[in-house]
Amino acid sequence: MYGLGILQGLGVTLKRLVETYTEDLKWGLKRYTTDEGFSNRQSPDTAGIFTVQYPEEKLAVPERFRFVPFLVVNDDDHPEEPGKYWCTACGICAKVCPPQCIWILRDSDPETGRPVPYPAKFWIDIDICMNCGFCAEFCPFDAIKMDHDYELASYDRTSAHVYDMEKLGKPLSYWQTIAPTRAEEERLAREAGELAKAARRRR
Repeated sequence: MYGLGILQGLGVTLKRLVETYTEDLKWGLKRYTTDEGFSNRQSPDTAGIFTVQYPEEKLAVPERFRFVPFLVVNDDDHPEEPGKYWCTACGICAKVCPPQCIWILRDSDPETGRPVPYPAKFWIDIDICMNCGFCAEFCPFDAIKMDHDYELASYDRTSAHVYDMEKLGKPLSYWQTIAPTRAEEERLAREAGELAKAARRRR
């Protein structure tokens, strides 16, 4: 009221400005030339304003950062089904997608012609995708996840930005690398679910 909000905002700006020079004097050139300085600028303890020298420097993204989706695939060393997609082509992700950028074609048995729970084709138009994460949230099989790779620009928007199964598929170990906490939580939940199913079958 009566300009107090403006003064408070200017005070915050002035504080950040002073902290910038204070931190630069404290760290010296190490703030921008060493790994230790870069780690400090990425930490919650950093103060002041600084410039990230992109693309030479890239700030670490949080575990729950989300960009375009990818499909989870078994690792090549999987004992039973190496390289198998977890997707069952149920179509839930395509139904809940707000901009409708997901298209799925279900596979079929070559002998009977009946549909099987596996995708024959899977496309996502990353130019339309709004990175909301609904597809990953609603997937009942944990088969689709949100990626951390945001450097996807290209000069060809007619075909390079429509990702097929080959471009979308990434191994489970990749998901465990970029989101270790969530991957472990999901693994424990799957194991608990399997134990519950086994207990029901024994009854």
